[in-house]
Amino acid sequence: MSKTLALTEQLIALDSVTPEDKGCQRTLISLLEPLGFTCETIQSGDVTNLWARRGTAQPLVVFAGHTDVVPTGPVAQWHSAPFTPTHRDGKLFGRGAADMKTSIAAFVVAVEEFIAAHPEHNGSIGFLITSDEEGPATDGTVVVCDMLKARGEQLDYCIVGEPTSVGALGDTIKNGRRGTMSGKLTIKGVQGHIAYPQLAKNPIHLFAPAMAELVAEVWDHGNEYYLPTSWQMSNIHSGTGASNVIPGDAVIDFNFRFCTASTAEGLQQRVHAILDKHRLDYDLKWTIGGHPFLTPKGDLSDALADAIRAETGLETELSTTGGTSDGRFIAKICPQVVEFGPPNASIHKIDEHIEVQYIDPLKNIYRRTLENLLT
Repeated sequence: MSKTLALTEQLIALDSVTPEDKGCQRTLISLLEPLGFTCETIQSGDVTNLWARRGTAQPLVVFAGHTDVVPTGPVAQWHSAPFTPTHRDGKLFGRGAADMKTSIAAFVVAVEEFIAAHPEHNGSIGFLITSDEEGPATDGTVVVCDMLKARGEQLDYCIVGEPTSVGALGDTIKNGRRGTMSGKLTIKGVQGHIAYPQLAKNPIHLFAPAMAELVAEVWDHGNEYYLPTSWQMSNIHSGTGASNVIPGDAVIDFNFRFCTASTAEGLQQRVHAILDKHRLDYDLKWTIGGHPFLTPKGDLSDALADAIRAETGLETELSTTGGTSDGRFIAKICPQVVEFGPPNASIHKIDEHIEVQYIDPLKNIYRRTLENLLT
């Protein structure tokens, strides 16, 4: 059994459902300290974070990831126990196999092999690991990034081990992610008997013209790396349940997935302008889940693409699709952040798995990337 596979199985066996770490990071520390890493555990609430660094010179290449996993869902629906690493049909099954304990294991073994071959390598290597990525993400990576910023530690390159591949290992690198911003809009009307509409104000009717305008609005045209910003309603709640009552209010939940061609503030202003134009009486509460980030094609993506090509023969594709990740926090203190990891088809699902054939090549890609950047 390869070192990477063995470490992956060791990590999967630890039932680190967010925000628990369950000793995953202690396992990593036991492997990193003998390699010359200085390891710091940063506890924030129930969340365990790890910052580890080897060397003091620039450039600093950081591997980032999370030890927490999502809940298993109905255990009875799994074909094997979710925290018992199990092999079937050339696949390794277990919660976290794809998202993202294999990547973390591959990080560590890649660094071990790189240091053995290049003990006097240029620059420095870091690890930023959290147990709060699958949860609220308020006590995890953002806390470590704030600490590093306050200390003046400069990150130059960061690879986040999120599962980015689609059809085969290496086909996709994420070089950015869209922002997410939600709104809870309450349109105020006047409740009344449906037979006497002149004595009431129907908030659904009042909102309808503004809704049509919001749906039709072109928020931006995207750019080289992003599709246009999207505005979508997810829920509309109104009425008492009775068929003869005009409701007193209507509550609309909506979300922006926005690219770097727009800002959260600019989008908010435009929504308010449309609502105000229609002279609506309303309340609107905003929640920003994450700002977009983008790393244009450059040294890091080139080094990773070259490593993928050398290991798999594939020409990788840069992509910004999907949801948010902790890359959004790291991008505030690091000029080049990309995500790369195994295929993502089974993440968060029953019977999550990774094909065993991809485990060592993933480790080799990470090692080759270090060679491209630090030798």
